[in-house]
Amino acid sequence: MMAKSDLPQGTLDLLILKAAASGPIHGYAIAQRLQQVSRDVVQVPQGSLYPALHRLENRGLLAADWKVTETGREAKLYRLTRKGRAQLEMEAESWRRLAEAVGLILKMSEGGAQ
Repeated sequence: MMAKSDLPQGTLDLLILKAAASGPIHGYAIAQRLQQVSRDVVQVPQGSLYPALHRLENRGLLAADWKVTETGREAKLYRLTRKGRAQLEMEAESWRRLAEAVGLILKMSEGGAQ
């Protein structure tokens, strides 16, 4: 299992953008969704999540509004902006290419190329 700090640099932003792509979502729900979908491999501590959310908001990749939730509490809901969607698509494609390349390298025989 990956430790929280094992996410490669820049990965958290991509994962947050992906979690927000399906519609408005609050920070805690982003962390829960990432943990659930990754089968508990990705666990984002609040000390990493909220600075990342603010950074993405400041870069114009996320927009946020305060709303009252079903439980009557106020929560800041984040949604992907047009700029954020373009960034998500670009970064996701880059990760797919990298993952494929790493997969090919890992399949390489010990003595060299297959």
